[in-house]
This record gives sequence, structure tokens and C-alpha cells, in this order.
Amino acid sequence: MLGSFLVVLLIAGGIVWAAMSKLQDFETIEQAFPEETLRPEVTKPVEGQDDPAVNILLLGSDSRANTSTPVLDDIGNRADTIMVAHIPSDRSGVQIMSIMRDSWLEIPGHGEAKINAAMAYGGVPLMVQTVEGLIDQRIDHVAVIDFNGFQNMTDSLGGVEVNNPRAFSYDGVQFAQGPITLNGEEALTFVRSRNFSDGDYTRVENQQLFMESMAAEILSRDTLTSPSKLNDLVESTTPYVALDGDFGVGSMVGLGTSMSSVRAGDITSFTLPTRGTGREGGGQSVVYVDWDALDEVRERFKNDELADYQPAAK
Repeated sequence: MLGSFLVVLLIAGGIVWAAMSKLQDFETIEQAFPEETLRPEVTKPVEGQDDPAVNILLLGSDSRANTSTPVLDDIGNRADTIMVAHIPSDRSGVQIMSIMRDSWLEIPGHGEAKINAAMAYGGVPLMVQTVEGLIDQRIDHVAVIDFNGFQNMTDSLGGVEVNNPRAFSYDGVQFAQGPITLNGEEALTFVRSRNFSDGDYTRVENQQLFMESMAAEILSRDTLTSPSKLNDLVESTTPYVALDGDFGVGSMVGLGTSMSSVRAGDITSFTLPTRGTGREGGGQSVVYVDWDALDEVRERFKNDELADYQPAAK
């Protein structure tokens, strides 16, 4: 998802001039946000900055069979991956917070449930409202991204190297420990991998690892100086992304231009603090949010200090 998001910003920032027309090709989320009275206040710039921080909700689905199905129809009642991309006021980087899809919390108007249930109860607007309540900050934009885009993007890059911390196999594919280069089909399997002994924790870590590795490849000199590779990336991305209606050409160009100096080392990721797994709601497996540790994350969102956040050791 981060890779698709970065490609959007590359186009918007004018780096891929020939692909500017593709900004019109992204699917539009017609109703992305809840009623204004249900939302946090609009984010204001921190002292010394002209622009406010930007929070973008990234929702991912890994079930789509082909590009003929609209992204929003495909994601339906579930989001396999939920992340918040925080772009600070000074546009010095991107901080990505993953939210475990089985996180047990209050869904507005529906009581306690897994956060993933927000999609079934009220679609993208209720998911936005739920995440805004979780981080106590406003979501400015929404991007829904299909996992199958990873496959085409990876092949467009000529493969992506990841430093895999553990050997495992999934769906008939073996992933060795250490540096490995994944083609498109292998990348899709890598980010889809599940059934680990720790539930979804390793799956989320694998997704973060792959996306950071893809970001490094996208933002590398070899890619940024190759018009053909950049345009191949654009062609492979647009069928798999839907954006909120407010994330139009003007917004994207402004944001992309302001982030022109961001490189792979400026992108960090962490997971919403949790305190383990358990059983709730008829025996379903859930992940418990660490509400005490979340207080620090909320403060850092509020004060635009996520870049310095250090998650507690496991």
C-alpha cells in the first residue's frame, strides 16, 4: 500500500510529468467521511510551520481477482490491512502506523467489535470515524488499495529485495532467511502470508518490511532517473487505487511537491500498541489495544512528534 501511495505522490509532485493525466484515472470514493459533527477538529500547523500535518488512512484488500472489478466493490465488508500515514508539518518524512485488523475496540454506534467490522457496519465513513476516535486526530484523506497492485508494481521495478528475518513457507512458496529478491507473484504471497503462531503480528511485520523495501526501490536513483520505469509504475498502480473525492489534483500536486526531498530513510513504520491476544464475542480471536501506551501515540499525533516515537520493546 505504501508503494502505491508513493507512486501517487511521485505523479502529483511532477516527477512523472508524462503521467500527470493519470491523476484522473484513480477511482473516487464518493462518500469517505462521517458527518462533520462526529469528527475531530481540523488539524492546525504546529508552531513555526505554515502547513498542518496530514493523516491519510490506507485500507488494503487482498481478495480482488481482476482489474475489471471496482476497487471499492472488491473491498466490500472488510479491510485486510489498515494503516495511518502521518506526514508531518515540515514534510520531512512519513510515519506509518499499522492497526491490527483484529483490534478489539468500540465501533461508534455498534458496541465492541474488531476494528475490521467497521467496514461491514458502515463502510469507509465508519472506518474513518473509528480510526479518528482511536488516534484522537482527524483523517484528512483516504486511499483504498488492492494488494494485487503489489504484483504488477514489483515486476515493474524488476523485483524488490527484502531482508527476511525468518524463514517460512506459505502457499507453496519458500522464503529463506536473509536478503531475498521477490518477483511480483512472490511479493503478493509474502504480504498475504498468515497462519503464524503469533496470529497477525508477523503478517503485519512482513507487510511493513516489504513496503519499506519497495519504498527504497521506488525512491532509488535508478528508479527516479528512469522515465520508462516510472511510467510503468504508474500504469501498474492506477487500476488498484481509490481516493477520497477531496484528494484531487490540487491537493495531490501540493502535497507531492512539498515532499520532493523525502527519501527511503525518512519513512518509518510501527504498529498500534497492543497487549496480546484473547477471545471475545463468541470465541473469536481478537487483539487487545494497549490503551495506556496509546496515550503517548495520541500525544505525538497531536503535537506532530511521531518521527521521534520509539515503540516499547516486545
